[in-house]
Amino acid sequence: MNAAQWNNSAVCGGCVRVDGPKGSVTVRIVDQCPDCASGTLDLSAQACAKIADPVAGRVNVRWQPMSCAVQGAVVLRFKEGSSRYWTGLQVRNTRIPVRSLEVEKSGAFVNVPRESYNYFVDSSGFGPGPFTLRITGNDGQQLLETGVMLRESGDVMGTQQFQ
Repeated sequence: MNAAQWNNSAVCGGCVRVDGPKGSVTVRIVDQCPDCASGTLDLSAQACAKIADPVAGRVNVRWQPMSCAVQGAVVLRFKEGSSRYWTGLQVRNTRIPVRSLEVEKSGAFVNVPRESYNYFVDSSGFGPGPFTLRITGNDGQQLLETGVMLRESGDVMGTQQFQ
C-alpha cells in the first residue's frame, strides 16, 4: 500500500480488489510501498500478471477494499522474544483489517499500541497469562479471545472470526 494510505499499518491484513486492463485480482495488503504515490499499489509479479501485461510496468487500475476470503479463526502471532515483560502480537488470518487490540489487566482492558510494522507491542508485557484479548476490526466488530497462553514466538489459534 502507498505510504499515504498505509496509516501506520492500519490497512495491513486487509484485502483489495484490483481491476486492470486484463481482468481482476484480489490481494491482501502485507507491506508499505514508501515510494508509491497516494492511491497506488505495488503488486506482486503474480498479481500484476492477472490484470495487465507484465512488461507494461505501471498501469492504470481501479481498486477497492473488500473482505478477505479466509478459512477458520483468527491467528495470534507472538513476535520473537515475547515474554511476560515485553509482548509483541500480530493478528492474522482476518476477514477485515484490525483497528485495535486490547489486553485485560487487573479487570480492565488496556489498549496495546500498534507499531508501523503491524505488531501490537506492550513494552511492559502482558504478564504471565493466560490472557483475555479484545480485538476490534476497522468496522467496529469485536472479538473476545480468552485463555490465550503466552508464547516466546509463534502462532496461537484463535476461536473466532469477523463476519
